[in-house]
Amino acid sequence: MLYFVLFLCFDYSMNKIAENIVKTAEEKVKKYFDFVDEVKEYNQEKVLRAFIKNKIGLEHFATVSGYGHDDMGREALDNVFADIFKAEKAIVRNHFVSGTHTLACCLFGNLRYGEKLVSLAGAPYDTMEEVIGKRGDKRSSLIGHGVKYEEIPLINDMDVDFDAIREKIDTSVNMVLIQRSRGYSLRKSLNIETIRKMIEIVKAKNPNCICFVDNCYGEFVEKLEPLEVGADLIAGSLIKNVGGGIVETGGYIAGKEEYVYQSACQLTAPGIAGEGGAMLNQLRLIFQGVFMAPSIVSEAIKGAILASQVFEDIGYISTPKPHEIRTDLIQTIRFDKEKPLLEFCKTLQSLSPIESYLTPVPDEVPGYDNKLIMAGGSFIEGSTIELSADGPVRPPYAVYMQGGLNYAHVKIALKGIVEKVLEDKDI
Repeated sequence: MLYFVLFLCFDYSMNKIAENIVKTAEEKVKKYFDFVDEVKEYNQEKVLRAFIKNKIGLEHFATVSGYGHDDMGREALDNVFADIFKAEKAIVRNHFVSGTHTLACCLFGNLRYGEKLVSLAGAPYDTMEEVIGKRGDKRSSLIGHGVKYEEIPLINDMDVDFDAIREKIDTSVNMVLIQRSRGYSLRKSLNIETIRKMIEIVKAKNPNCICFVDNCYGEFVEKLEPLEVGADLIAGSLIKNVGGGIVETGGYIAGKEEYVYQSACQLTAPGIAGEGGAMLNQLRLIFQGVFMAPSIVSEAIKGAILASQVFEDIGYISTPKPHEIRTDLIQTIRFDKEKPLLEFCKTLQSLSPIESYLTPVPDEVPGYDNKLIMAGGSFIEGSTIELSADGPVRPPYAVYMQGGLNYAHVKIALKGIVEKVLEDKDI
C-alpha cells in the first residue's frame, strides 16, 4: 500500500512539474504571438482577395467526370492559386500523390538529357534522393535519364555557402533546386530573404537558369512567397500548409507559365497538360482548405514556438529558437539518444484524436534510407499540417514536430510529452 501511495505521489508530482514547465514556457513566448497574428492577417487578406478577384461561386464546386474537360471549377482553382502565389500560372490537382510527386513532375518536366541540376543547400530531402538518382533504381531517376547533378555543401552542415554558389553557377546549369524546409537535417530552414539572395546570385551568373523552390511546409508562414523574390517555379503538397487540414490529397505547382506547362505534361501527358483530369468532388474542399490555411498555419506556428521554449527550458537543443522568425512549420528537438525520440512519438500518438490507441514503432518507409518512427493520429493519413512528429532512427536522434490544427491541442500534447521525457531525465 505504501508503494502504491508513493507511486501515485510521484505520478501526480511529475504531472504538475510538466504542467508548470509548459505554463512557464507559454508566458515567455506569448510576446512572439502578435507577429504570428500579423502574418496570418496579411495572408488571409491575400487569399480573400484572390477569391473575390476570381468571382468564386457555388458553381465552382460542381464536378465533372471522365476526361475532366471544360471544368470551370478546376480552372478557377488554378487561377486562385496563381493569384495567391503571384504566379503566371498554377496547376492544383488531387492527382498529385505527395509533395515528392509534385517536385518530380517539375524536375522531369523541365530538365532534359545532358542538362544540369544543382541543389544549392546541400543534400535534399530523403525521398528526393531516389528521384534524383543518388540511390535506389537509378534507371528511373533523373540521372538515369541523363541529367547531370551536383550539390553545393553547406557551411558546417548548417548555413548556405553564398560564395560557393557564385563559384559553381555558370551557363552550364539549367536549374537550381532550393529546398525551403530543412527535411531530416539540422540545417537552417531558408527564409524568404535568404532565398532572395540565393536567386539574385544565380540570376546574375546565369539569367536563364530556372530557380525552383520546394515550398513544402513554408506556405503562409511569411508574408512573401518565393515567386515574389525571383523564383521561377514552386511546388508543394495540399496535405501540408495550403490544405488547411481538410484537403484529402493532392499538390500544386505555380510559377512561370512555360515551366508549369512542362510540369503538367509530366502529370498527365504532352498535349493534355492541365486541361484534363476529373477533380472527383474535391473542388469545394480545396477551395475551403486554402481559405482556412493562413489561420491553421498560424496555430501550428504558435505551437512550434511553444515547443521550442519548452524543450530549451528542460535542457535540449531545439531549433528554431523561440525568438527566431519562422519560415516553415518544422520544430526540431535533438535528443542524441534513441529512447527519448521514441517516447516523444509514442506519447504524441497517444494524445492524438485518431488512433490514440496505437503505438508507433520504427520501420522501413518507401523512399527513405533509414528506419523512421512516425506519429500522427490525423484525420487525413500523412497530413503534416495536423499535429505529427517523426524522425529517422539515426544519430543525432532528432524529432521533427510539425502541424497542429489548433494551439490548444499542441499545448496538451506537450504536457504529456514533457512528463514522459522527464521520467528518463534528471530534473
